[in-house]
Amino acid sequence: MVGVTDSGLTLADIRRQIDAIDAEVVRRLADREQLVRAAAAFKTDEQAVRAPARVEEVIAKVRALAEREGGSPEVIERVYRAMIGAFIELELGEHRGSRPSSS
Repeated sequence: MVGVTDSGLTLADIRRQIDAIDAEVVRRLADREQLVRAAAAFKTDEQAVRAPARVEEVIAKVRALAEREGGSPEVIERVYRAMIGAFIELELGEHRGSRPSSS
């Protein structure tokens, strides 16, 4: 990406670019959500849904990607941990919803 501070962009220009990126991010998160919902069918219990080793694997990968792309690994990690937490809750709901209640 072009250096924003020396590109002559106005605040309005920057906001338009952020809005365009947000639209793409939301589209990709919706795609990710569909995959999370599909993955729920393969999980047998809450531990499988939470998959802490997989979470750490994903975090390591995205931190490396952030570094490679010139982003902050710390910020990316915080964003991903929040996102993964939200998707885990969604998947737990899917997981619980697909099985009869024990009560």
